[in-house]
Amino acid sequence: MRPHDADAFRHALRLARQRTGVRCVFGGEVGDGTLRLTEFTGTLTDSMSGLRVGPGRGLGGYVLTHQRPLAVNDYVPATSITHDYDNPVRQEGIRAIVAAPVTVRSGVRGVLYAAVRDAAPLGERATAALMEAARRLAGELAVRDEVDRRVRLLEAAAEAPPQAPPSPGLDALRDLHAELRGIAHEIEDTALRDRLRHACDRFLRAETAPDGERPEAGPAGRPRLSARELDVLSYVALGCTNAEAAQYLCLEPETVKAYLRSATRKLGVHSRHHAVAAARRHGLLP
Repeated sequence: MRPHDADAFRHALRLARQRTGVRCVFGGEVGDGTLRLTEFTGTLTDSMSGLRVGPGRGLGGYVLTHQRPLAVNDYVPATSITHDYDNPVRQEGIRAIVAAPVTVRSGVRGVLYAAVRDAAPLGERATAALMEAARRLAGELAVRDEVDRRVRLLEAAAEAPPQAPPSPGLDALRDLHAELRGIAHEIEDTALRDRLRHACDRFLRAETAPDGERPEAGPAGRPRLSARELDVLSYVALGCTNAEAAQYLCLEPETVKAYLRSATRKLGVHSRHHAVAAARRHGLLP
């Protein structure tokens, strides 16, 4: 299962606090059209904990509806927002606040806030830093969404009944497998990365080998290739040059060459093409 996105929000708030220089930062995710404040750093009370903010209501509701940041120099008397949440804001003692939307594919997935306890503008620097933290978080959520989508494709392919002759879409599945291995390397979340690689392994166990044969899975004679060696081989299998594989995997061409050389040695062959064939024979590649 996909890990809860709260960890990504907490990381974004730590980054926002560091970059803005503002001690009080908080935010939360949007679900069923409503923003729920769940993550806080630098607050003094729990007055806003779990607060649900409706579209168009208060500062967060404005940001949720209009999908753009907004700042107020003094929250309670501000005329640009509604005042549904004045009491919890008063209890926390914050006055100047800026809020930024976390926008993924034209939809707001959350809102980040930075606040101070005096009626003084937070300034362009703090606003820009908060917006950058929101953009980085949006990028992380987009990657997680795409990984989820592709994992579902792989899982569906692995669970589908075997077909003979081989599907004409095998090349597309091999391309998807290579791309997913490349994405997995870039993911910082260990659980999500392991889940993606596990899905790749499930895909390999499906009956997708040529002529309707299941790839050999004999563990006794199977070479042990590292994750990066398999990453490189998966792109070589698509016909990529070392330079192209390096670009996809964010590596140096010489590094790709070294991984490829190590893989061919472990597979007991002497060329990149024989390495791909051997890896498929051992069930290491689709």
